[in-house]
Amino acid sequence: MSTLLRWGIIGCAGIAERSVIPGIQASETGEAAAIASRDIEKARKLADKLGIPQAYGSYEEILADPAIDAIYIPLPNHLHKEWSIRAMQAGKHVLCEKPIALNSTEAQEMADCASEQGVHLAEAFMYRHHPRYDHIQKIVASGEIGELRGIHGTFTFNSAGSSGNVRFKREWGGGSIYDVGCYPISAARLIFGSEPVAATVHALISPEHDHVDMMASGLLEFPDSRALTFDCGMWAAFRNTLEVLGTEGRIEVPAAFIGSPHFFVETKEGRREERQPELNQYALQADTFAAQVQGQIPNRYTPDDAVLNMKAIDACLRSAYERKRVIIE
Repeated sequence: MSTLLRWGIIGCAGIAERSVIPGIQASETGEAAAIASRDIEKARKLADKLGIPQAYGSYEEILADPAIDAIYIPLPNHLHKEWSIRAMQAGKHVLCEKPIALNSTEAQEMADCASEQGVHLAEAFMYRHHPRYDHIQKIVASGEIGELRGIHGTFTFNSAGSSGNVRFKREWGGGSIYDVGCYPISAARLIFGSEPVAATVHALISPEHDHVDMMASGLLEFPDSRALTFDCGMWAAFRNTLEVLGTEGRIEVPAAFIGSPHFFVETKEGRREERQPELNQYALQADTFAAQVQGQIPNRYTPDDAVLNMKAIDACLRSAYERKRVIIE
């Protein structure tokens, strides 16, 4: 492996173009070395725009390139398992866009493959790599807001009029729970430090959008009588917030996953702003990934974590479509 981790990107998705590739290029440890598309002209166009040295006209070609150390996969959700496994079998480390798979069974197959191949597999939840979440966890652990009671999270935006959007294809893993509901679910698991035991979700299932959930409101039950309440949507005004509620105070995160990193702590002593460094979360994610690949730091978010997040998502989707409370085994 070269000094820099040499990344290959499979697909020309907007998240790759706008955020992840620039994040790799802004990182201290990564180089965006190649990009692949099934349309070579599309790959070349994006490579020229972003200054990527190599473009390939098939996914197989980039996996066969011995100079590539790691693969980033921003493909539609139904292709995550196939191409992650093919990349890992080619000896590449893999950063796969969230949600890591269509269900926990697929996620487990991916985790097993990573173990068998001796490579690093990570799910692309970039927000977890900003130090503010460590700071939030320290405040909770300090007891400043008292005993933790509950968390409320939101992530909504409006793209309902977007034609041809892969998020509107049910068989491809479309819908708001997959796309943005996964964020508050992962954040609650992180802050509670435990796994949910049951899910109840009510959703707007839209016939106009291939019967995917365009809006969902949910309750995830956690041990010790704690809960996450959340709503997510692709047909609502934009917001992405998190509230961590304790018996003596609360933490309010106005831009929980994207946007300003600052947050607020409110107790009987008053309300204060916790100003956080303005850091590129995608660059932090790339640097963390490289450090884990090179054995410099332990892996905080193993493939098993992704499997557990998918178990919660599985339950939320089943609850939404079957309109019932679902126990999470």
